[in-house]
Amino acid sequence: QVRLVESGGGSVQAGGSLQLSCAVSGYTYKSYCRGWFHQAPGKEREGVASSDLGGGITYYAESVRDRFIIAYDNATNTLSLRMNSLKPEDTGMYSCAADRGGNCLVARHRGIRLSDYTYWGQGTQVTVSS
Repeated sequence: QVRLVESGGGSVQAGGSLQLSCAVSGYTYKSYCRGWFHQAPGKEREGVASSDLGGGITYYAESVRDRFIIAYDNATNTLSLRMNSLKPEDTGMYSCAADRGGNCLVARHRGIRLSDYTYWGQGTQVTVSS
């Protein structure tokens, strides 16, 4: 199986930055697509960024485009999410996810879907104050 463990959450003021990390272990070959999901308080979880194994195909939800950057370090098997210009509405739980399928390749056409991902981390909390 694939195990995902997030870290890096915390509290920050609006306009600040945070970097989340997700350690990927186990059968990493089963994690062709990787993604980050955000669940705001009282709302459903939604995908904010996705990437294929090589990092050549990435997709961002409109709410975070030009502010967040997804990346994967093959040397350390770590998926990251660099979050800049944070807003109070970015507050919530962030989870990383992975799947052996290739739906991340068509995310620009259909968005980032929860159902496309099999493996999930426990999440890390981000709080942005105004």
